[in-house]
Amino acid sequence: MDGPRGDGHDPVLADRVVELLVPALEHGGVLVDCTLGRAGHASRILEAAPAATLVGIDRDPDALEEGRANLEPFADRVRLVRGGFEELSSILERLGIEAARGVLLDLGVSSPQLDRPERGFSFRNRGPLDMRMDPSGRRSADVVVNTYDVRALERVIRHYGEERFAKRIANAIAKARPVKDTVELAEVVRDAIPAPARRTGGHPARRTFQAIRIEVNDELAALDAALPQTVDALEPGGRVCALTYHSLEDRSVKRFFQAEAKGCVCPPDFPICRCGAEARIRILTRKPIRPPAEEVERNPRASAAKLRAAERILADIAALDDEERKSA
Repeated sequence: MDGPRGDGHDPVLADRVVELLVPALEHGGVLVDCTLGRAGHASRILEAAPAATLVGIDRDPDALEEGRANLEPFADRVRLVRGGFEELSSILERLGIEAARGVLLDLGVSSPQLDRPERGFSFRNRGPLDMRMDPSGRRSADVVVNTYDVRALERVIRHYGEERFAKRIANAIAKARPVKDTVELAEVVRDAIPAPARRTGGHPARRTFQAIRIEVNDELAALDAALPQTVDALEPGGRVCALTYHSLEDRSVKRFFQAEAKGCVCPPDFPICRCGAEARIRILTRKPIRPPAEEVERNPRASAAKLRAAERILADIAALDDEERKSA
């Protein structure tokens, strides 16, 4: 698949996440882990920031229970909520929390989800066509694979999987219906791809499984809805970190951070700002942080990870920056 959220004991880029978030939390405040999983990152941050408290969110009830167990040493500082990260603002309002000092988004599928065949995420193990991060969700992979018309299926595979053989794969799936399980789907996809193309780029079904999973969970729409809420939730000096595992996620985060950091867009020769736009963040990572080779060797699923971070700023600081830019 496109990447894990860590296995709870070896979370992806844990040291760098701690380095970026703990300075905002060293004197206390709320950390919101929007994709708690097994709480690998959250545990490390709470240990390094003993005055901080945690709100942990996850749509997967199994993940919440495992996270709760792993957070037992910090139980008096933890509140867990089942929900999606696109519900961030309403969750904080419901909990009576006005602002946070840190927000973490660790996107993609988690290692426990990948490793449990009954969840249907993996093309390597036989399981049902499921792929729902929230098991109560109405749309499963079976719906996408066995009921979407060919054009809709091609669109999903091409757009969310960035798969150049999307048309061939969609036609092959339609001809093979009903597709019964994950292994059968992986075989259909593999056989639809020309033999020379199968020899590079990992498992030939990887992109198609990624695409179907994103469609099942509406992941990119949820991310686009969540990103503004992460900045809204932060008090000045608070920080947001986003870990992504494929180019579509990373592109959304990058563009959002750039837009929020831009501020005034008036031409430089304007004597005063007329657009009214104000920067809300400053970007802390000029380029995305990638896992070092030794981490990828320990955890090959981390190879695609990219980490970006930003800090909430005051409007008057942003305005001062704009004035300095225009007078330069």
